[in-house]
Amino acid sequence: MPVITCIEDLRLLARRRVPKMFYEYADSGAWTESTYRANESDFASIKLRQRVAVDIDNRSLVSTMVGQPVSMPIALAPVGLTGMQHADGEILAARAAAKAGVPFTLSTMSICSIEDVAENTDAPFWFQLYVMRDRDFITRLIERARAAQCPALVLTLDLQVMGQRHKDIRNGLSAPPKPTLANLVNLATKPRWCLGMLRTKRRTFRNIAGHAKGVDDLSSLSSWTNQQFDPTLDWDDVKWVRDQWQGKLILKGILDPEDIEPAIASGADALIVSNHGGRQLDGALSAIRALPAIAEAVRGRMEVHLDSGVRSGQDVIKALALGARAVHVGRAFVYGLGAMGEAGVTTALGILRKELDVTMGFCGLRDVKKVDRSILGARYVLSASRGAPRRGCRAGSRPARAGSPAPRRRPESRSRRAQGSRNSRRRSRRCSRSRRPRPPAAARAWPPRCAAARAPCAAIPAR
Repeated sequence: MPVITCIEDLRLLARRRVPKMFYEYADSGAWTESTYRANESDFASIKLRQRVAVDIDNRSLVSTMVGQPVSMPIALAPVGLTGMQHADGEILAARAAAKAGVPFTLSTMSICSIEDVAENTDAPFWFQLYVMRDRDFITRLIERARAAQCPALVLTLDLQVMGQRHKDIRNGLSAPPKPTLANLVNLATKPRWCLGMLRTKRRTFRNIAGHAKGVDDLSSLSSWTNQQFDPTLDWDDVKWVRDQWQGKLILKGILDPEDIEPAIASGADALIVSNHGGRQLDGALSAIRALPAIAEAVRGRMEVHLDSGVRSGQDVIKALALGARAVHVGRAFVYGLGAMGEAGVTTALGILRKELDVTMGFCGLRDVKKVDRSILGARYVLSASRGAPRRGCRAGSRPARAGSPAPRRRPESRSRRAQGSRNSRRRSRRCSRSRRPRPPAAARAWPPRCAAARAPCAAIPAR
């Protein structure tokens, strides 16, 4: 059994054990995948302040999400086809989440149905909803979630049309897999996965098959799904869902501050800053870069959560510092599920918990609810208008106001002009030398006595 130290270890193990089409379904983005990559890289650009000689004993990660107590401010995000990463994947993930004391969110496009998860788990779970053209089906789906005693409904708003994911097209994604030669060859290398699938009866979208009108088999399900995502979805539809659902309502897919006021007016209890894991609009802001402006626009009137790009406990605390109440993790737990089943999800949550706890201690805090911007390095401030982190202003300086005249430059001193002249002469001499004929290749060869200087010193550990 390989040693698991971080989420990346689980990802590598999942890549070996899960069929290519399902692994790449989870581990890919739309078009060029630039937003998918930025979701992670923008987290890395945020720096933390380390504090010392501070009492950090008895640290606590306990918090709440839409009024529900949680052992740490993390929820498992809705992920379609989770049951194709591992047999009965949604059930296993829900069990692991319940043991960890965090919410699990079941996707509309799950392999295990609402009833499957409710019958095989003890703790209540959240349900994620897509608004589709067939409003009768959506009404019945909401009723099924209510019957399963789901305390919260997560309404996804950013899938009115489907973003193109090149890997899904190349792999011929379907559930169950199509028996093409390439798929059969790949499945032959995944005996553990195949054996698990042979033992379960759950191999298609069970929230839809047998519940939507005219959907009884895989072929009718595929055509129905392609026609059902509703491009006419608007805020009136969100209010309609609010009228249908008496529990907590969470809106997922908010990226722009202009959407805050209608979101609040809809009566929702929370929103999730998310770009669908980089799987919809390629070129959109990363979720963490969009978060500060949205948190500022909300001004405490509803809970703000974050989804997309979270791969470590340090990512969690950075999101909390920038205004999130909690985060939702998707790929992080899916990697664990594909790698080791329920034990892998438990391992992933344990990794996130430990990293969050230790990082919070290094930052000099004992209570996760007290995390704020004070733990962030002052010279690393995310700017939504630029592609790279901008440096903060010096103490006591102010940014120039729009329309104000440019500051006057101080006249150069004589010594500064003289220095510039000397630099110009040096550049001229270098240019003249570069025009001289070059010596033979043998004469230009690196001296053998200096060859060791090219290699890094073995006494200096690599960083």
